Amino acid sequence: MRSPFAFKKYGQCGMDVSELFPNVGACADDICWIRSVYTDIPNHEPSMLMMNTGHTQVGRPSMGAWLTYGLGTDNKNLPGYVVLCPDVPTTVGPPLWNNAFLPAVHQGTFIADKAEKTPEGVLVGKEFDPQKLISYIHNDKFTLTEQRRELDLLAALNRMQLEREAVRDPQLEATIGSMETAYRMQTEAPDVFDIRKESEATLKLYGPGSTARGCLMAVRLAERGVRMVQVYYAKGDPWDAHADIQAHRKNAKDSDQPFAAVIKDLKSRGLFKDTLVVCGSEFGRTPVMEVGGGAGTIANGRDHNPFGFTMWLAGGGVKGGTIYGATDDFGFKAVEKPVHVHDLHATILHLLGIDHTKLTYRYSGRDFRLTDVSGTVLHDIIA
Repeated sequence: MRSPFAFKKYGQCGMDVSELFPNVGACADDICWIRSVYTDIPNHEPSMLMMNTGHTQVGRPSMGAWLTYGLGTDNKNLPGYVVLCPDVPTTVGPPLWNNAFLPAVHQGTFIADKAEKTPEGVLVGKEFDPQKLISYIHNDKFTLTEQRRELDLLAALNRMQLEREAVRDPQLEATIGSMETAYRMQTEAPDVFDIRKESEATLKLYGPGSTARGCLMAVRLAERGVRMVQVYYAKGDPWDAHADIQAHRKNAKDSDQPFAAVIKDLKSRGLFKDTLVVCGSEFGRTPVMEVGGGAGTIANGRDHNPFGFTMWLAGGGVKGGTIYGATDDFGFKAVEKPVHVHDLHATILHLLGIDHTKLTYRYSGRDFRLTDVSGTVLHDIIA
């Protein structure tokens, strides 16, 4: 089944981009297009886990946890790793951003960036109130000074317990660290999530909707030194177009403008060269129509395809305007310069100054790492 969407070439690199993503296409020469990514299993859960943790089963640390473990955070008043989505994303949820056996402080902090609904619709832009977004860190009963005294007393009691115990208790240490971060967040988090402070021009650059709001918040968090921010489109699997590929029109319309805005905004803030943007999904879609549903029904949709799909990277030392790899003539399987998810992770770590073979953690008698026992850095895409 040929694509129902028109494609045209963008930029000096001549990348073919769908009519669904004209704004992203306009940024073609800032983007490295990897057209030969592949993964192991064609189901959402294991593929989401692979893309986020480097393994197809629950129980491994997420990439954000590995990054904060290896690099720490540049802002002690905010979590080092933040996850944004209107609701808990996908059918997997927290295992996608967990710390697993790494210290608990490295787990991602999930924030449901759901806007308040009114009879007129969803509030965006200037009407969005960050206090409702993160209301649980604000304490109306006690001042910061009173809270500080309570935390100091609790920390002293916890330290006494740690000194009594013969064996180090990482859970207790993590609890102390989490409470300290939550205390400090009260002064900075309401400000960083308050997109009402952005100019009208910036809000228009991103456009309306939760994806736009999440992308703008991600840039603001990166500007404040948060190490990694993930923005999910929505809960469930809204891009899972088995019934009708035309469903991608709405999803792409929600995403195209804010994705391009991230690149433009990072440039305007002087952050583009130091911030790596990664965009994609857990797998691709087949080049043939959907046949299934138990009764052999035929639909104008596509099934899961783990054998060849596109991811794109921008900024952070990536060579813009690069087209890397290719699938076969049908767009089904990667045949030119295949890139496994482990290779993608190895390259991301390399761009952030980490040798993926050396970022390890000993647990249960062996050394673990994000790329398991694989992974090759894609030096050809590095500027």
